Amino acid sequence: PADPELAALRTRLLISTALTIPVVLMAMVPPLQFTYWQWASLTLASPVVVWGAWPFHRAAWVNLRHGAATMDTLISVGVLAAYLWSLYALFLGGAGEPGMEMSFSLLPHEGDTTPDIYLEVASAVTVFILLGRYLEARAKSRSGEALRALASLGAKEAAVIRDGVERRVPIADLAVGDRFIVRPGEKVATDGVVVEGASAVDNSLVTGETVPVEVSVGDAVIGATVNAGGRIVVEATRVGADTQLARIARMVEQAQTGKAPVQRLADRVSAVFVPVVIGLSLLTLVGWLVATGDVQSAFTAAVAVLIIACPCALGLATPTALMVGTGRGAQLGILIKGPQILESTRQVDTIVLDKTGTVTTGHMALVDVIASDGDADRVLRLAGAVEDASEHPVGRAIAAGARERLGSLPTVESFASTRGLGVQGVVDGYAVAAGRPTWLAEQWSIVEPAELAATRLQNEKAGRTVVAVAIDGRAAGLLVVADVVKPDSAQAVSALRDLGLEPVLLTGDNVRVATAVASEVGI
Repeated sequence: PADPELAALRTRLLISTALTIPVVLMAMVPPLQFTYWQWASLTLASPVVVWGAWPFHRAAWVNLRHGAATMDTLISVGVLAAYLWSLYALFLGGAGEPGMEMSFSLLPHEGDTTPDIYLEVASAVTVFILLGRYLEARAKSRSGEALRALASLGAKEAAVIRDGVERRVPIADLAVGDRFIVRPGEKVATDGVVVEGASAVDNSLVTGETVPVEVSVGDAVIGATVNAGGRIVVEATRVGADTQLARIARMVEQAQTGKAPVQRLADRVSAVFVPVVIGLSLLTLVGWLVATGDVQSAFTAAVAVLIIACPCALGLATPTALMVGTGRGAQLGILIKGPQILESTRQVDTIVLDKTGTVTTGHMALVDVIASDGDADRVLRLAGAVEDASEHPVGRAIAAGARERLGSLPTVESFASTRGLGVQGVVDGYAVAAGRPTWLAEQWSIVEPAELAATRLQNEKAGRTVVAVAIDGRAAGLLVVADVVKPDSAQAVSALRDLGLEPVLLTGDNVRVATAVASEVGI
């Protein structure tokens, strides 16, 4: 849903900008100063100063009632000073006469009794500060969208068993102790413990492990993870705000509310700066009255002090720089936790990289086929056909790799699956089994040749998942599956080193996989 506060600020900014552009052009380009142009400027500038700058005037009034001064106070004072002086000049100072013109000059012309008007200053300052506030609000709104996206990763409803009957209920209605069913491909509704069944759960969202974790009765599961295997029944142990996903979202939200040191500095400076500027303005007024006795010149000088002191650069540059930085980071897929974090990045000397989906693609893929008789296509074709009937993510990766290399796959007959161990079936008249080498040895008395055993151990040391294949009761080959490193990861790590950063790999995956990936990219 659209952010109503952001939409209102955008409307205020767009209308104020449309009214301000002609005011600035008329003031800055003398040929555009037609007869009574100053009154047209007043007509256009008044809504900007009164309505456009209203948030600053309101904040300044609230601060004044509490005896405080902030950036808003200085903005409001500067804008109102320029506007009220312009009203005085137009109605009482002669600037409203027909044919009045303004030109660029460093010093007042001798004998020039008509005061200048500063409507373009009042309007432009308002627009610049509104732009800064809009950019800041838009960045915060995007952060909110990121949090909403994080919350949406969870399941929307659960199949709860109550009084022996299965009912679909919204996640909000789940209570601790409820038992719910998670079918293959569904998300786990909330944190809990498996009380019935066994499956493989894809935990990559939370832990970064690319290979789904086998779970059975008594094992804990995390909400929003995906059931990649069979049907399980889970008893809820944490619901709502207590779940791991909710805690992650809360941490991100808290981080977003921080203020950068430079923003806090601007607030502290304003608290002292505003009274000082007002005091200097009054001193200027008194000084000019004493020195010249000219009331108009004295007021012009005093107002100039207030207008020049209005910190449009500080008010615009600080939020703009921070928000452009965080916004550009978001475009590149980098969530910067808050403006205070962005400012501290100049001190960073170490960069910690997640493995799954950052350094690697985040998806299991078939990377190698080893055949004992040298016919890798035959091994892949028969094993791929059996794995094509499997629900397991490793099996799906093998089947996808086989289709990519060979095209279509033959059909499998008499298919059977032993959870967490392997699959078997008949393909083109051949009895085919694929799974863990220990399962093939125990179940089918398959003897693994020495050269296949050596190749398997070498791949397992490199952190890859190896599936052994047997055809008609004999060891036929190996299928190697892994989460492959992205093509540009090594180059990126090298570039980070060139920036003087020390890269570190952080992962929830096992040590062998982490070490293999790290060495491949140069960490």
